[in-house]
Amino acid sequence: MATNSKRRSLFDRKIVRRAAFDALVKLNPRLMMKNPVMFVVEIGSVLTAVLLLVNLVTHRAAPGDHFRFDLQITLWLWFTVLFANFAEAMAEGRGKAQADALRQAKSETTAFLVSNGAVSEVPSSQLRVDNVVRVTAGQMIPGDGEVIEGVASVDESAITGESAPVIREAGGDRSAVTGGTRVLSDVITVRITSNPGETFLDRMIALVEGAERQKTPNEIALNILLAGLTIIFLLAVVTLQPFAIYSGAPQTVFVLISLLVCLIPTTIGGLLSAIGIAGMDRLVQHNVLATSGRAVEAAGDVNTLLLDKTGTITIGNRQAAEFIPAPGVTAALLADASQLSSLSDETPEGRSIVVLAKEQYNLRGRELAHLNAEFVPFSATTRMSGIEVDGRSIRKGATDAIADYLQEHGAPMPPEVRASVEDISRRGGTPLVVAENGRALGVIYLKDVVKGGMKERFEQLRSMGIRTVMITGDNPLTAAAIAREAGVDDFLAEAKPKDKMDLIRREQASGKLVAMTGDGTNDAPALAQADVGVAMNSGTQAAKEAGNMVDLDSNPTKLIEIVAIGKQLLMTRGALTTFSISNDVAKYFAIIPAIFAGVFPVLKALNVMHLHNAESAVLSAVIFNALIIIGLIPLALRGVGYRPMSAAALLQRNMLVYGLGGLIVPFVGIKLLDVIIVALHLA
Repeated sequence: MATNSKRRSLFDRKIVRRAAFDALVKLNPRLMMKNPVMFVVEIGSVLTAVLLLVNLVTHRAAPGDHFRFDLQITLWLWFTVLFANFAEAMAEGRGKAQADALRQAKSETTAFLVSNGAVSEVPSSQLRVDNVVRVTAGQMIPGDGEVIEGVASVDESAITGESAPVIREAGGDRSAVTGGTRVLSDVITVRITSNPGETFLDRMIALVEGAERQKTPNEIALNILLAGLTIIFLLAVVTLQPFAIYSGAPQTVFVLISLLVCLIPTTIGGLLSAIGIAGMDRLVQHNVLATSGRAVEAAGDVNTLLLDKTGTITIGNRQAAEFIPAPGVTAALLADASQLSSLSDETPEGRSIVVLAKEQYNLRGRELAHLNAEFVPFSATTRMSGIEVDGRSIRKGATDAIADYLQEHGAPMPPEVRASVEDISRRGGTPLVVAENGRALGVIYLKDVVKGGMKERFEQLRSMGIRTVMITGDNPLTAAAIAREAGVDDFLAEAKPKDKMDLIRREQASGKLVAMTGDGTNDAPALAQADVGVAMNSGTQAAKEAGNMVDLDSNPTKLIEIVAIGKQLLMTRGALTTFSISNDVAKYFAIIPAIFAGVFPVLKALNVMHLHNAESAVLSAVIFNALIIIGLIPLALRGVGYRPMSAAALLQRNMLVYGLGGLIVPFVGIKLLDVIIVALHLA
């Protein structure tokens, strides 16, 4: 999906054709009322069209009259409305094209429903929440769900656009699977988590449809400002008619409406919706789905980024790297006990322990049924797991948990084991202590692997003024080592879900905007509390539903792109608003002197463009007013180029580039149009 959108040209033929049709559909007054500025222009267009038709029918428009001028004004007013609608439709069309591509991935598939031990074939449309299905290599996953048994590689290219398969497995934060993706190897059992029509793919389709986007608070505020300016200019123009009658200036309704349309902020009014829709579209091009337009804007002002460690900063699958025995214990005995305690452990860490014992000490999987083995599952309370088998009571878990377990059996934790634990923690690893029958056997070294390029990416965030904080349940030593390797600014160790929430609230209470990235169910409360909650697509369903953005690539540093797009959205609005207001000043100097110079010759001094006459001046301004909207569509869709800078520097750039440009361009454009109109005898 993302690959196709990135390759799509700015003016794709299919999108342009679709936008041209939608521009006509959007002439519906009920739709136009959502944009007060363009609604006023549409009313003016209707009024001039009606007057033109009345004049034509009643034969008031003789060949020598101003019929040709009135006709041109009417047509260009309609073009102004259509061009504004076209800009919005272009932005929406890019989202609709992406939605069409997603719909191709959404198809009816056969599901293998597991019920009471039996497997039956049913259409995927019949699946409901909590149904259990089995998916084997080569089959499509029939609906959103979570893997409850097995591990498999999955092709998610239909969703992410990336061809590299990903691993989905039971018992971890990488258990979520998406309907419409394909299993490439092995067999997994999936519990369905959504009903038909409510899948992640359905939500994606709705999100990328530009028409579904809600206006953001910033956009609403700007709309109110534009509506206020429109009312002010409307009152000003209405009062000109009595003045024109009193002074004897030749005024018509066509001229007054033209003046109104040129003075109100039609440029930004015509492009405002397109800017907002295009901002969310650019997020989609980076494989990020935003469920809230407000979140896109908030991303532009983020001060603090909180990142979950496991699966976000690190790869997530900690691997057993070494068995470190206690004094008087052989490594083989430690490996044997470690493997026994991990045989029922379906987590990646547990499986890696079994594999390491097999590879280093040729310890194969053993049949324990005849020994009446009793497995002790891991719990958040005990922070241990283990096995009771053949007179052996084996426990494996966190250092403090095993220390308490040993103390209950009257045995202290050997200092050599504690030294091994501290050494592993300093190296950034995770230590698991193993004990048997009340005696410490040693430590398993689980290695956390930091994702490539983290340090450089966090440096980029720092240059944007964003402070990064890693959040982890690990002990402070382990957390400090990973924080140093990853290059984050700070860390919070031994964090529980409430600790994450409290940290976010403290940051927000100090006036900061907080972004949070995470992938686990335990991250869901923090993702919901954060101003910008970016859930990893590889994470759990709970995390994806709690966040207001989903990163399909599951890349925690994607916030760099998200922040840049958020800033770009705000900067684009600011730049085009500055340009639009400057435009109005230039058009004022084009029209007012030309209209009243015949009655008040002193105003000729303000006719700095030396426009030919009043009709050519008005017509040139109206044509320029329409064409500039078309000319700025590429900028509205692409956005203003972003680079880190201070607010003062940004204001200076806006004033110099878009403020000064908004003054100069209309002067040049209107004068050029005046020359062409006179040369073609159009006025």
